[in-house]
Amino acid sequence: MKELKPEELYTESPRELLDFETTDELEAIEKMIGQDRAVSAIHFGIEMPRDGYNIYALGPDEADKRSWIEEFLKKHAEENAVPNDICYVNNFKEHYKPGVLSIPAGKGVELRDRMDSFIDEVQIALTTAFESEEYQNRSQSLEEEFKEEQGEGFNELSQKAQEQGLALLRTPAGFTFAPIKDGDIMSSEEIQKVEEEEKKALQDKIEKLQAELQKILRQMPGRQRKLREKKKELDHEFAEYSVKDLLDEIRQQFNDIDFVQKFLDDVKKDIIEHVQEIISQQQPQQGLLGMLQGQGDQNQPVKPSDDPVLRSYRINLLVDNSKQKGAPIIYEDNPNYTNLIGRVEYQAKFGALTTDFMLIKTGALHKANGGFLILDARKVLMQPYVWEALKRVLKSHKLRIESPGEYYGMISTVSLEPEPIDLDVKVILVGQRWLYYLLSAKDPDFSELFKVMADFNDQMDRNEKNQTLYARMIGSLVRNNELKPVHRDAVARLIEESARYVSDSEKLSARYSQILDLLRESDYWAGQNNHSKIERDDVQKAIDQKKWRSARVREQLQENILRKTIYIDTDGVKVGQINGLSVLTIGDTMFGTPTRITARIELGKGEVINIEREVQLSGPIHSKGVLILKGFIGERYAVNRPLSLSASLVFEQSYGGVDGDSASSTELYVLLSAIADIPIKQSLAVTGSINQHGQIQPIGGVNEKIEGFFEICQSRGLTGDQGVLIPRSNVKNLMLNNEVVRAARENKFHIYPVDHVDRGLELLTGMPIGKRDKKGMFPSNTINYKVEQRLVSMAKTRMQYTGLITADRKTDGYNE
Repeated sequence: MKELKPEELYTESPRELLDFETTDELEAIEKMIGQDRAVSAIHFGIEMPRDGYNIYALGPDEADKRSWIEEFLKKHAEENAVPNDICYVNNFKEHYKPGVLSIPAGKGVELRDRMDSFIDEVQIALTTAFESEEYQNRSQSLEEEFKEEQGEGFNELSQKAQEQGLALLRTPAGFTFAPIKDGDIMSSEEIQKVEEEEKKALQDKIEKLQAELQKILRQMPGRQRKLREKKKELDHEFAEYSVKDLLDEIRQQFNDIDFVQKFLDDVKKDIIEHVQEIISQQQPQQGLLGMLQGQGDQNQPVKPSDDPVLRSYRINLLVDNSKQKGAPIIYEDNPNYTNLIGRVEYQAKFGALTTDFMLIKTGALHKANGGFLILDARKVLMQPYVWEALKRVLKSHKLRIESPGEYYGMISTVSLEPEPIDLDVKVILVGQRWLYYLLSAKDPDFSELFKVMADFNDQMDRNEKNQTLYARMIGSLVRNNELKPVHRDAVARLIEESARYVSDSEKLSARYSQILDLLRESDYWAGQNNHSKIERDDVQKAIDQKKWRSARVREQLQENILRKTIYIDTDGVKVGQINGLSVLTIGDTMFGTPTRITARIELGKGEVINIEREVQLSGPIHSKGVLILKGFIGERYAVNRPLSLSASLVFEQSYGGVDGDSASSTELYVLLSAIADIPIKQSLAVTGSINQHGQIQPIGGVNEKIEGFFEICQSRGLTGDQGVLIPRSNVKNLMLNNEVVRAARENKFHIYPVDHVDRGLELLTGMPIGKRDKKGMFPSNTINYKVEQRLVSMAKTRMQYTGLITADRKTDGYNE
């Protein structure tokens, strides 16, 4: 079997493709290369005006997708119209139901500032008007008119009483009549001396006068009400006159916005209704009331912003798009319920929690209204109530601010009920593939609301065009992150490492965050080496250092092997023993290590016992691989006779779980070695899965597995006989490190591609596999011959043993 040539172990980037000195010479690239399918899907999703065409961007590296999606949306958003500003205003009819003003962008901040100025001005204007001489004269005239009307009735009654010898008196208890004598009011002693007939006459007079007095008193509330109405009309007249010019200025500024005109009408009506309350707030509050309002002993007037009446004329500018260019693009990093939907805040006042429309706070959906909202799908699903709330607003196109407790009926306290806002937003969820498939399968609403799947690829073809674009992409990353320019040899090394990231010499990684991290670390080492640009050595230093920083566990495993705490042979031959290759993943670090696999056989019923499975350390895929072995052995060696062995397979010194089928060919080799009693070269390690036809199938982590065994052999000293058997279909995945390639070039280490178990057996044992002749017999001194003969012998032994037991049982009177 021919081993692989050194140039097949590592595919370099052709220097002729990189016709530049440094990345400063390269034109920036504005598109995401290798993602045509995802780009087309996103373009379709944002252009589609129908309901439910929101986007789920699935694939690895959420940061990569999100940053690129934001850049893509910026170009599209600039062509869209800037959405309206959103304001909440007081509802003067129902204060607990604030209303919404949706006005052109930029007008919201103008209206807010204009109304704040109006509040300061209106209080002064009203105070000035109501302290004017004209108002005081007219108010005093109304009061005097009231007093005159009221006085005429009492004067007439008083005159009539005097004519009848009585006086009308005002006492703390009210009005009363008393008799007079010689111009003076009679005392109680004098009244007692009056004769009974005269007393009775006085009493009759008083009763008649009392009736007339009651008639006058009954007219007093009407006259007072008439006075209040006239004074109210006077107040309304002066209030309307005072605010008319101020409001007209605002009306002219917003004369084309009907919602603002209606709001100003409501403000005018409310000012007229509450004018005396507004004026009274200008007067210093004394005593306890002043202290409660926070004025202390200074007794200053209440600020307009603190006056509850004047505060109701303010504008709560929820969304200000005055500086927005095009449609908004919002990314919410912490999509909890209030950050997404908005909230109503409360403030402590006089020992109680109070709120009003000015305490309504914005959410991400408000900011993104009319544009695009980007969310991390996993974060959304981790937050309580958020997923259901998001679906609800996307279905209804109405954004209603309410607490989760109110929505689910857990809280019934009186609070604000802000008017819902019309919602027009495209939501882009960024998440993993498994999460997309899970939502599609488990949530029927998901497919209705997120109809567009933007599937980002993990990798792209490594052709001439893409390698050239990749170099431009590296140049763009360098400029965007203010790194040193990269020499073309370093660019070539970065492209090669990108292929290593995807374990495929014919592909490049589409996870640009990995390349950016490597660029940043290379830039650091270039600075340490006083390089003005990033050289190839700087990139290699960054790669080596990252590997070294995460190598503690790998080095400990290798040390245990070298100190023979873990048994691994790298020379000699052994029966029923072979070196398998495993891959371990710890965090973001993956490395390979050899593992001894052994097999033992005995007489049995054709069972292949997976010891790992028996002790529940074998994963389902590994168990499946072991079961395939029996199918292969039975088809090749036991078609016409029973398979009469019992075999056991085990990963020696394995104390954790084992999964994957990459060791199934290795297990077959060692099992056949044990059956045929043929030794296997311990200088070789094996990886590759197998099917029931004996074909060797590709596996993952081939580079790490080879390098793991190579490092053990290198530490012990390369003999020139050591190497690794890999599936031929994995040759395209080879991007081995320099040390392995150098050893292969010096003929000290060998990589053998295998496509069938027969080729692997020949290489491992040094014996021919052997093919059946016309009589169906294998040639002697071949692997197949020795395996078959051993199985035949075991079958005969089992039949003889079974026959003896049967005969003995019949002799003893037992039935078979």
